Amino acid sequence: MAELLLGIDVGTYSSKGVLVQPDGNVLRSEVVDHTIDIPHPGWAEQDADAIWWADVTKLCHKLLDGAPYRGDDVAAVALSAIGPCMLPLDANGKPLRPGILYGVDTRAAAEIDYLNQKLGEAEIFDFSGMALTSQSIGPKILWMKNHEPELWKKVDHITTASSYLIYRLTGEKVIDRHTASHFMPLIDIRRLEWSDRYSAEIIETRKLPELKWSDELAGVVNQAGAEATGLKPGTPVAVGAVDALSEAVSVGVVEPGDLMIMYGSTTFFILVMNEPIHDRRMWTVAGAFPRQYCLAAGMATTGSLTRWFRDEFTRELSEDLAYATLFSEAERIEPGAGGLILLPYFSGERTPINDPKAKGVIAGLTLAHTRAHLYRAILEGVAYGIRHNLETFESINAKVARVVAVGGGTKSKTWLQIVSDAAGVEQMVPEQTIGASYGDAFLAGLAVGMLKKPDLSQWVKPGITVSPIPANQEVYQRLYPNFLELYERTKDIAHQL
Repeated sequence: MAELLLGIDVGTYSSKGVLVQPDGNVLRSEVVDHTIDIPHPGWAEQDADAIWWADVTKLCHKLLDGAPYRGDDVAAVALSAIGPCMLPLDANGKPLRPGILYGVDTRAAAEIDYLNQKLGEAEIFDFSGMALTSQSIGPKILWMKNHEPELWKKVDHITTASSYLIYRLTGEKVIDRHTASHFMPLIDIRRLEWSDRYSAEIIETRKLPELKWSDELAGVVNQAGAEATGLKPGTPVAVGAVDALSEAVSVGVVEPGDLMIMYGSTTFFILVMNEPIHDRRMWTVAGAFPRQYCLAAGMATTGSLTRWFRDEFTRELSEDLAYATLFSEAERIEPGAGGLILLPYFSGERTPINDPKAKGVIAGLTLAHTRAHLYRAILEGVAYGIRHNLETFESINAKVARVVAVGGGTKSKTWLQIVSDAAGVEQMVPEQTIGASYGDAFLAGLAVGMLKKPDLSQWVKPGITVSPIPANQEVYQRLYPNFLELYERTKDIAHQL
């Protein structure tokens, strides 16, 4: 009898799949790596079939190769992926161009300005619950309409990464309400339904997927999906979520006051709330479950920044040895990085400054500084950015009861400690942080009734707690205002550059 739950998450640089028993025990996990395309500065793209869908099929075949598990053993599936992304499909459901990625793709700045002027910035904010930013999908749809008119004529449907994967697996066109919240200004944040109020400027909402909650059923695996993946036809598929929301579920961040800090290619924040709070600096979005909202935030480059530094400055070392060396070197540097301050805005910045034209800055360099100082400055710059977001939560009375840290960056106790020290926050790291794919497996179980939300207490077990070190806090408390002022004093030059 099929009783296993399959979760697959497609990330920015890699994808992961897990097979999980109903009690949360992970039987098998697999990872496949992929790349990201940067065809122009400020652009970020991926091929929907060659990367997103190909990763899903590879992971299914790795996990269900018959030694000992097969597609017949899977009771339900859920998928998550990076997002919000913009992917146009033709009348046959084929992608018309590579997917335009989430907030790290800043190409639609002119479209944001146009929509704010044409529709009214205040009106958009009141209707959508947040300001237009590089995270918003409406301006990116308009960008394609303006810049790729021949392709635009062929557009039959606009979707996102996780929804496209569901479509390939089931033939159904659905999207979770959390991801859809970023399709502004095409969604009414109060009703959490599509609205044609502004569609004349962008696209008719009939060309958007059906809205559902993350723990609902999207459909079942069809024959084409089964042939591509090895799953059994008729296997239930949950609606799933964007990767960050599934990651939050994976570590038990599902109750009001729970805050997840996800250390990934970007740093993402999800604070669960009963009622929406609107602020131009943050994103007010639907939660995973009915009658639930989230206050979300996200930095543009964190893990991708450490990856860039590794690739450019440790080419003589293997990947694993490079990271181990860099973190070891950084740990030996005193707080303050020898007088360096770094702005981690290497792909612009999302919250709270929402400045797609922001640039990375390293201030205070001398001939005495080493690679270790620079890497320490990167870790501290990210920590200051995290503090900036947490202080913004506090300033708008968004209550945080507990902080749960998750993601690849949590493998480094050094980085976690720097963040706790610089932000003055205690972070709980679960015993196992498998990632969004684990949350997907749980959502799959919810969708078919095998699990209920309280079962998360069995799936997520406490691990370590990282608390601030007072002496280090004092250093960062003194330096943090310099971080904020450095941006203000350099942003005009960065924009000109």
